[in-house]
Amino acid sequence: MPSFLQQILFLILPILGAITVHEYAHALSAFKMGDPTPKYFGRLSLNPIKHLDPIGTLVLFLTKTVGWARPVPINPFNFRDPKKGMLLVALSGPFANLIFGLLCAFLYRSLKGLPLVFFDPLLIMLKLSVVINLGIALFNLIPVPPLDGSKILYGILPKRKDYLLLKLERYGFLILLVLVLSGVIGGVLYPVIQSGVKFLIGESL
Repeated sequence: MPSFLQQILFLILPILGAITVHEYAHALSAFKMGDPTPKYFGRLSLNPIKHLDPIGTLVLFLTKTVGWARPVPINPFNFRDPKKGMLLVALSGPFANLIFGLLCAFLYRSLKGLPLVFFDPLLIMLKLSVVINLGIALFNLIPVPPLDGSKILYGILPKRKDYLLLKLERYGFLILLVLVLSGVIGGVLYPVIQSGVKFLIGESL
């Protein structure tokens, strides 16, 4: 059983990797669709420091499953179709985490049977990567600003309903903190993440 310090160290790379993949996917998809805003703000980058949010990162270390990064600045009016553009950009982050999680699961299963002790730390980090990528992907689908789910909802709702999200945005961060710290989100998402991890790597959390 890894010590507390070892657990923290093992979490660093999986968390940085998951956050970077998620935010870079947002920035790249927006840029490819004609919005240069992420590039102007230095977010079209694989440098994790560019994407870290102190509170969201701390939540990730505490929960080991869910958290958030600094939102990528995007101007939807640079898209040919602002609503469709925001929908695709919002979906790109969770989708990138799912793909990255699948890749980590494949590597974990490939290395698991090899009788080499020095693979143990790598296996631990790969398993944590599967957990965290699934967690971030599912967590971000919750329709509360500033999470991707709210942008997906924006892309789906009729334009006349946009004001509802604008009202919610004022209190989004506070709602998010309450949901996370009260254990509501963990209680809902944790069983789903656990089932996903078991399906992908054949082991429970």
